[in-house]
Amino acid sequence: MHNQRHIPDADAIAALPEFPRLALGQITLVQSREQAREACAALRDHPALGFDTESKPTFFKDQVSEGPHVVQLASLRHAWIFQLHDPECREQVSQWLGEPGRALAGFGLGDDVKRIVHKLGVAPQGIVELNAWFRERGYRKEVGVKGAVAALFSQRFIKSKKAATSNWASRQLSEGQLIYAANDAYAAAWVYQALLDLPTTVSADASKA
Repeated sequence: MHNQRHIPDADAIAALPEFPRLALGQITLVQSREQAREACAALRDHPALGFDTESKPTFFKDQVSEGPHVVQLASLRHAWIFQLHDPECREQVSQWLGEPGRALAGFGLGDDVKRIVHKLGVAPQGIVELNAWFRERGYRKEVGVKGAVAALFSQRFIKSKKAATSNWASRQLSEGQLIYAANDAYAAAWVYQALLDLPTTVSADASKA
């Protein structure tokens, strides 16, 4: 029999020290074919990356999203933000996403993957749904990035609601948008790395140790 692990509640998370986020100097914005080639070459050096996408919000019931407009990938030290306006940049990203041999880790990636398949015509390889990994390790409730960072690192992850609902289709992303997008993927990279070392089962005795 195995005990369940628990995620701290909102009050407990609010009292935690802040998760150290990436700064602008650790974020590469990718907009052109040449920038995408350089970024994809750098990304090939990493066997695992945090992964997420951003799309311009929809506000009406039957409104169809044209996203993703942004694809973000992050190592444990750096993030790359791909804007998908340029067709040649999209082509480079599509090719890279279709390559096997690496892990792309994130939270709630089902919709992200569907949008990528629809817009870029490629099924991303190596997708790791971190919620599934948490369930395998004894967590029964849905776990988001805030809960994951609190549970694994005893730190508080800051997410800006203003950035989350901003216009991701804009050709000129704000500093707030870049930091938001980069750190969603960055936190996922750290969570993935931590979960690699967390046993998939928890005995009753071990949980009380």
